[in-house]
Amino acid sequence: MFAYIVRKLLSTIPTLLGVALIVFVLFNLVGGDPTYQMLGRHANAQQIEEVRHEYGFDQSQPVQFLNYLKQIVTFDYGRSYSTRQSISQMIGDGIVPSLSLMIPAFLLTTLLSIAIGLGAAYFRGQAIDRVTVILCIFGMSLPMLGYILFGQYFFAFKLGWFPISGYETAWPDRIQYILMPMAIFVLVSLGYDVRFYRTAILEETSQDYVRTARAKGLSEPVIFFRHVLKNSMVPILTNIVIEIPLLILGAFLLESFFGIPGLGSITIDAVNNSDFPVIKAMTTLVAFLYILGNLATDVLYTLVDPRVRLK
Repeated sequence: MFAYIVRKLLSTIPTLLGVALIVFVLFNLVGGDPTYQMLGRHANAQQIEEVRHEYGFDQSQPVQFLNYLKQIVTFDYGRSYSTRQSISQMIGDGIVPSLSLMIPAFLLTTLLSIAIGLGAAYFRGQAIDRVTVILCIFGMSLPMLGYILFGQYFFAFKLGWFPISGYETAWPDRIQYILMPMAIFVLVSLGYDVRFYRTAILEETSQDYVRTARAKGLSEPVIFFRHVLKNSMVPILTNIVIEIPLLILGAFLLESFFGIPGLGSITIDAVNNSDFPVIKAMTTLVAFLYILGNLATDVLYTLVDPRVRLK
């Protein structure tokens, strides 16, 4: 297992280099000279020269790419164009608000969706199953912005159950600010996840071992909870791990509308301000998380399915 993990980690190096090259080309070559985006078109020659020297834009493109690789390895992405803050410090400050919102929301979504999907598959074709599918489709049809506006107007403004926006760094004061965005994330995510897990579980019910278990006289609850659910974990784990890096993307609207100073809010501000170093850093971070997620998926496969062997 250890040797396999080491080999997988080494195999991610070309992938990271490819991602780094694509990001560098997009932001440094295709995007034009960032000096004019920082200073504007009316900057004088002296100002342009000073900024180009400060950020290393006066160096050759290969040297700039090597400096970018050094930033990735050392996790030192330089300073933001707009705020002049250290990007690594900005990411460090934004991780805690993002994780305090997204981790409980993601765990709750995963547990609820697996439970509901299993229940819908267990009662396949009955009223509970049909109502569940209809509610899932209805929930998937509404955009996250609709949930946000309705929640802020009705539950926050009209009923006053939650703050409309804001954030507190201290516990437990922080809880009141993350409850409603967390509930919105769960509602938005449940529709797709429940349908996916229901389909994955139903595919297992048509396998030969299920018919054999029924022929042996095992009850349906035992078959579903002891056998079907366990053998459905491969597609379930795949979906879970794929969603982990996308949590940052899912937090964009929530953090922006609810005033939570997390990674999603930082990225939105960077896009609005054309703050390319921050965007590059966040792109690299998401890619790295996705690669690590795939590695974790391969390892977890062997724990839930003995038929999978690492080679």
